[in-house]
Amino acid sequence: MYLNLIQIAESFGVTEKVVEDWIRNEGLPHTPDRGRLLFDRSQVANWAATRGLAAHVGFLAPEAPRIGAGWRLEPLLRAGGIHRDIPGSGVTEAFQKIVGSLCGATPSIRQLLAQRLKTSDSITFAPVGGGFALPHPSTRITLGHDSGVVAILFLRDALRLAEKTPDKAPITRLLFFIAPSPRAHLDLLGRLSRLLARGPLRELLVRAAPDNEIFDAVSLADATSPGAGDKEANS
Repeated sequence: MYLNLIQIAESFGVTEKVVEDWIRNEGLPHTPDRGRLLFDRSQVANWAATRGLAAHVGFLAPEAPRIGAGWRLEPLLRAGGIHRDIPGSGVTEAFQKIVGSLCGATPSIRQLLAQRLKTSDSITFAPVGGGFALPHPSTRITLGHDSGVVAILFLRDALRLAEKTPDKAPITRLLFFIAPSPRAHLDLLGRLSRLLARGPLRELLVRAAPDNEIFDAVSLADATSPGAGDKEANS
């Protein structure tokens, strides 16, 4: 089955120019045909799979992978890192830097995501109370099951948000994340929200504990979650 340029762009949720860049720079398989570009579905699917890139709508969409409780958060956090003393005015730049550590994604995909983060309303901050927020891309992204990142940011000064906080507490702690699929996004959002609602991780973040204590707490949360050990973060 052959697809055209518009269908490929719609399937991946990108512009036609991005697809053309993939052809030039990433070797996206294609067939010129009387002034137009055609794409073999199976070849494109294989190309995307080797790059941790997955379609989310249309002609190439696979069944969405699920993070679920069995996914380990610790490798995602180690990939994204713990960032301290971040000024409120430097949050966007910090997000762009974190995208550079996104596992399972090619440099061109990381660049595309970093560019998206520069646009207005590109991030939903999702305040959850207690000075915490869970910022994530406003547009759902499908990267493939090998990709994803979580990062913790301790802010130097409170972040002013357009979104209302549940308790009016100033936002000083951020857990930024990018999930591999829209369904996994909801799973990860729910799991992080629960970890911030109660338990040792919340207390460690409140007092800005050392990195090793935070990683240990996340590892413990992985071990005690239902289905723990079923999946690695990169499986």
